[in-house]
Amino acid sequence: MSTAQKSRTKQAKAITLKGSTEIVTDFFKFAVNAILYHRNVYPTDDFQMVKKYGQVVLLTQDLGLEKYIETVLSQVKEWLNSGTITQLVIAIVARESKITLERWVFDIKLTLPPQPTEEAPNPAPIPPKPDAEIQAEIRAIIKQIISSNTFLPTLKEPTYFTVLAYTNDNPSSVTPETNEPALWIESDPMLIEQGKSQQVKLKSFDTKIHKIEAMVSYRHG
Repeated sequence: MSTAQKSRTKQAKAITLKGSTEIVTDFFKFAVNAILYHRNVYPTDDFQMVKKYGQVVLLTQDLGLEKYIETVLSQVKEWLNSGTITQLVIAIVARESKITLERWVFDIKLTLPPQPTEEAPNPAPIPPKPDAEIQAEIRAIIKQIISSNTFLPTLKEPTYFTVLAYTNDNPSSVTPETNEPALWIESDPMLIEQGKSQQVKLKSFDTKIHKIEAMVSYRHG
């Protein structure tokens, strides 16, 4: 088989739940790092430049934070595979007042391939989507995070972040305040005070199995 034929065969192959989960988990890794860097939650010197999605992005060099993110995403990956996670939230909180200043929200919608039934023993598979198209959609979201300082208020006080995961609509959270392995606990949604919240809808991406819709809300006034 020629190289061109192999390429066409690869493009025509429908994505699996496992493959889609890998793509989404990888996206969350780079999205979280981008938010922490560009919203100055962690010192800029803690990050290094790497190439991903056809552009330069940043990853933490802080071993404690890196381990924390890996541990969090390991659990998120399990939830993605089982179809139990519906939303991931990165909440940025003022360290002294404990007031939520920003909520980066990623809604997760799952579309499983049709299963055989007596009426339809050979259902049509989900149409494949070129990897380049998925990468372009992810790149567009990352670019919006990178440019977030142009449309979000400057964070003038020390902050920390908490990850909230909604599984079957119940929020759980985990905060990197210690070097202990990430422990998920039941949590309130850490909403921004009513009447003081503005929202900016971001772009979305779709693997044909997982669709991720992003937005950020921020406190004003």
